[in-house]
Amino acid sequence: MHIPELTHTQWLLAMLAALCVGLGKSGFGGVGMFTVLLMAEVKPAYESTGIVLPLLICGDIFAVSAFRKHAKWPYIWKTLPPALVGICIGYFLMPHIPKETFRPVIGWIVLLMVMLQYLRQFRPAIFQNIPHTRWFAWLMGTWSGVTTMMANAAGPVMALYLLAVNLPKYELVGTSAWFFLIINLTKVPLSSHLGLINKESLTFNLVLVPLVLAGIFLGRMLIRHVPQKLFEQILLFSAAAVSIRLILF
Repeated sequence: MHIPELTHTQWLLAMLAALCVGLGKSGFGGVGMFTVLLMAEVKPAYESTGIVLPLLICGDIFAVSAFRKHAKWPYIWKTLPPALVGICIGYFLMPHIPKETFRPVIGWIVLLMVMLQYLRQFRPAIFQNIPHTRWFAWLMGTWSGVTTMMANAAGPVMALYLLAVNLPKYELVGTSAWFFLIINLTKVPLSSHLGLINKESLTFNLVLVPLVLAGIFLGRMLIRHVPQKLFEQILLFSAAAVSIRLILF
């Protein structure tokens, strides 16, 4: 097995990124965006998407095992077809985006997700009158597919949809867990075909998987003691700052 040669700082960022995967899947919403941003500092932005994907799947498997009984499948069936369409759109777009510009592309996608996450958490009244129609499910599903294929950053979009249809907390987590496990597994052959998942990236994943599990257990302990709103305010501010760094530098 060939383990990537990284600096101490890069290893620290990669380990923190894997830890954030586990934190996000254990109940701290929005942490997944930070994973994407951190990994884009470790590897070229285009390649980093293929490294993050298997880590997310490990987290998805845990989330499904913990919350599978709470999933509301009618909402998954409504959003899954357009999400698959969105994944195909992202798949065909990615080879046509110059790799040197993919870093700011990820930055813009995540910055938009930060703004959606902020509105969802701190201005929920804005979305109370959104119609629960088929077009809305297709809009959110398609955008989820595009953003998850190109940047692994669809969490806020799906959360926004599930909140708009008034799902309780555990039903939201369980439905989201199944949704992302399905679409992330769907992305594996596409990412492999693009060369984003290969032997080297999978070896890197094997080194980082224990950090995902550590993040899950750490998150389950912290969520009982840390005010989640304060935590996520700090997180969103940090994610916005790193997004701007990806866009400008």
